[in-house]
Amino acid sequence: MLGSTSIPHFEIRPATEDDVPLILSFIKELAEYERLADEVVATEELLRESLFGPHRVAEVVIGYYEDEPVGFAVFFHNFSTFLGRPGLYLEDLYVKPTHRGRGFGRAMLRHIAQIARERRCGRLEWAVLDWNEPAINFYKKLGAVPLDEWTVYRLTGEALDKLAGER
Repeated sequence: MLGSTSIPHFEIRPATEDDVPLILSFIKELAEYERLADEVVATEELLRESLFGPHRVAEVVIGYYEDEPVGFAVFFHNFSTFLGRPGLYLEDLYVKPTHRGRGFGRAMLRHIAQIARERRCGRLEWAVLDWNEPAINFYKKLGAVPLDEWTVYRLTGEALDKLAGER
């Protein structure tokens, strides 16, 4: 049953629109941890539109320990042309530092994997910063493999605007 875990007093619930302020606070905490706080431009209004508006582009689950929110995960569908099936991309997985080491992150990742299986996804993917050794070791213990032969490219801001404006 999705939402239930084998960890006493820990539960994973889908986020609701009322959770938008909490989601934004988790995003800011994660950005601090990743040394990227200056890159956060998300607002409650943007999150509300993207997560709960008419054209939802991502989903969020929140992990609660003894009814206290201790972590979150953001994910969305992608598509594999080679597999001919959808996949899930895990954008963020974050557990508050004071609650790490208790299995909450693993439980949340297992929850996302269960969603992927229920939706007949061919894979679950995510990225990790190359300096984040604790996360890298955690993922390798789960059996995840790095795709060293792939390099992620990104267009954002002015570069994205410039390309989009070409005729």
